[in-house]
Amino acid sequence: MKFTSLLSTATSTIAVGAAFLAVPAVAQSTGSSDFENTIVVTGGRINEGVAGVRTPDSPKAKVEVSQELISAQRAGQSVNEIINLVPGVSFTNNDPWGSSGGSFTIRGFGSDRISQTLDGIPLNDSGNYAVYTNQQVDAELIETVNVNLGSTDVDSPTPAAVGGTVNINTKVPDDKFGIITSMSYGDIAAEGSGGEDRSFQRFFAKVETGEFTSAGTKAWFSGSYSRNGATFANYGKVEKKQFNGKIYQPIGVDGDFISLAGHYNVNRNNFGGSPLSAQAIRLDKDLRFYDVAGGIPCTTGPTGSGDFPDAPNSCGSQFERRYNPSNTGNLRLNSLFHLSDKLTLSIDGAYQSVKANGGGTSVAIEGYAPGGFTGVFFRTEPTLAARGAAYYYYGNVDLNGDGVTGSGDAVRILSPSQTNTRRWVAIANLAYEIDDANSLRLSYSFDRARHRQTGPGGFLKANGEPFDVFPIDDPILDEYGNRIDKRDRLSYATLHQISGEYRGRFFDDQLTVLLGLRAPFFERELNQYCVTTSASGNVNCVGSSLVGDYLEANPSAVGPASRTIKYDKVLPNLGAVFKLTPALSIAASYAKNISAPSTDALYGTFFYEASDPLARRVAETSDSFDVSLRYASPVLQAAITGWYSKYKNRIVTATDIDGNSTDTNLGVVKKYGVDASVGVLPIPELSLYAFASYINSDIQNDAFVGSCTADFLAADLCYVDASGDSYLRTSGKRERQAPDWLVGGRAELNLGDFSAGAQAKYTGNRYLNDINSVKFKGYTVVDLNLRYKLESLGLDKTEVQLNVTNLFDKFYVGSFSGSLASPGSGDFVNFGSPRAISATLVMGF
Repeated sequence: MKFTSLLSTATSTIAVGAAFLAVPAVAQSTGSSDFENTIVVTGGRINEGVAGVRTPDSPKAKVEVSQELISAQRAGQSVNEIINLVPGVSFTNNDPWGSSGGSFTIRGFGSDRISQTLDGIPLNDSGNYAVYTNQQVDAELIETVNVNLGSTDVDSPTPAAVGGTVNINTKVPDDKFGIITSMSYGDIAAEGSGGEDRSFQRFFAKVETGEFTSAGTKAWFSGSYSRNGATFANYGKVEKKQFNGKIYQPIGVDGDFISLAGHYNVNRNNFGGSPLSAQAIRLDKDLRFYDVAGGIPCTTGPTGSGDFPDAPNSCGSQFERRYNPSNTGNLRLNSLFHLSDKLTLSIDGAYQSVKANGGGTSVAIEGYAPGGFTGVFFRTEPTLAARGAAYYYYGNVDLNGDGVTGSGDAVRILSPSQTNTRRWVAIANLAYEIDDANSLRLSYSFDRARHRQTGPGGFLKANGEPFDVFPIDDPILDEYGNRIDKRDRLSYATLHQISGEYRGRFFDDQLTVLLGLRAPFFERELNQYCVTTSASGNVNCVGSSLVGDYLEANPSAVGPASRTIKYDKVLPNLGAVFKLTPALSIAASYAKNISAPSTDALYGTFFYEASDPLARRVAETSDSFDVSLRYASPVLQAAITGWYSKYKNRIVTATDIDGNSTDTNLGVVKKYGVDASVGVLPIPELSLYAFASYINSDIQNDAFVGSCTADFLAADLCYVDASGDSYLRTSGKRERQAPDWLVGGRAELNLGDFSAGAQAKYTGNRYLNDINSVKFKGYTVVDLNLRYKLESLGLDKTEVQLNVTNLFDKFYVGSFSGSLASPGSGDFVNFGSPRAISATLVMGF
């Protein structure tokens, strides 16, 4: 029996709004959601949640956030910040508005180990698995966000999610026509922030068509625009445009449907967040608002040193002057068909497109190149390397427009790492309901991404601004018309996954059992067009016609190559829920997970022959266990979950300020902790919610390194064994970045047209590195929201909302890069968002 029929017979004591919150869309794909709907609600009890947070009665540890909580947050805010009140989740925003990204973890795992999906379709980068939190769908369009802690569903199309999943579900179009508009204005209200434009403006509009055909077809379309000034620096801004739409066609009376949705997001933002070197970080609140080094405005040009080649100045090279542009879009198909009373088919599909880069500049030399090789070189003649020269344009090339070629002039150019991705996804589920108590599901998931990574050079204006933030659209060419790149590679990531799942209920529905198995077959086809020059993966990108001559002159280098690398694993998913009483239940689950190496990690092996053991990168695997005790009634909802995970080949990635990544295999790591939450409705007008999480990790082995520095040796953080090998003392230490405690809560009061909410979150101690030599202390942030509906004035769809974030202007370290043995020259630290206030006017028609 499907949930829809149970909902139709729900008792009259359950309000319509509560019934909306009760829909258990807690899974990834349409098939997973429909399959869970057959067993989640039993005994006539519906768990509608408290304060917009619900703990589904599922074998796995899951939490659902509804529009009730989402709408109370600041308009335009990132969905990852909104779910910061979920146990185990930690997010630090690089600005108060949600448009500059941040650091996201679940139970201490970074976003590259978390599968984030939109209507069941994966959003993680196909190369490095990263989640870009500033590119998410507008929050007004979200119906629910489902957080799966520590494991995935059996049909999740991911080769990397060992740390959990986040599934964003967009709303179904309304039955009636309507228009909603939202206008917001805000500013940073922190001491020392004045004198610069740090304001925030946003406009959002959505049109609901209502049912416009006799078959009940309905749709919505929306658009938004937001911009804000730099949070901390005296230079920079963020602009974001987003367009969304969804067409929904219901079919029959069994809940069948076909839905087609689209999303397009355009970001143009300078980097910000106060990137300071971890080597020199000082937590001085008076210094958080600062002027960009080198002055604004500045002028590009040579230093006038008279050396050959003359190096340009640094105008345009500052971190805050870099642009991080992105154009991202997707089309999503969701569908559900009851082929018979017992057989159900669902098909989901998507096409995604990404065009993005990370900004940055380099020095280019015109008319000269070492040995006559046009290209990009990271290891060149000492005098040139000391000047940081990288791009060499041999022959008749005039880079600075002075009419002179072949002079060896050094010119600063734009040189970001460009990524273009085209991706196809398909998920099919066939479910069979044996009887009211037993169901089976078979699934097939497909994901194929074409990942093109380049690094062409582009011209800068005299003031250091780029002519085009995408130099790939108008690149600098050499005298033969060839484009020169600092990286040049093409990869195809292909996932085929088959899975099966059995769910059954026993003992008069007291016991629910889940038995699942998924088998991912993942393949990366890698094509490296540059020359690999070192075991660390450094490359020199020589002009294609000159590769043979270059390799003859540099016999230790490895020429362009192609490789295909495969990973596959059989992964069981087991779980059970036992109802001790209609309100009290105990649940347990086990899941085995896999995370295949990223593109960067695999390209780094091309210095070795494919048959060399050093060229092999093993996949990370984990065994995860959860045990939960849950209580749910109309007044009280509570849950406590203990969890334990053991990881083999735990891969951690450090990314420096230029976006270069380094992977380290920590070997065996044990992680464990406790998540707890409680929600109470003492009176209808008041809701209270609190949560706490304890997270610990234990690295089992010391990490092998090339050598020990004198400082680390003196501090006994590194040692050399009898065979002469060097090791960092990581055994028994905690993993970097993961907070030890997360504690918070929310209270909301509703008095007719007026409502008020307050929420607080404590984030505990975090380490900068895996040797635990640098620790950032915990901090607490408090937010407020006030809302007044103007129904008493005859405006029944109009309201005003005020949001204050970081009410007490707490100063703390937000996101940071971290590494195995920080601090290093590439490590950076971002301050947490300062106090900010915004007001939003919502009008409906």
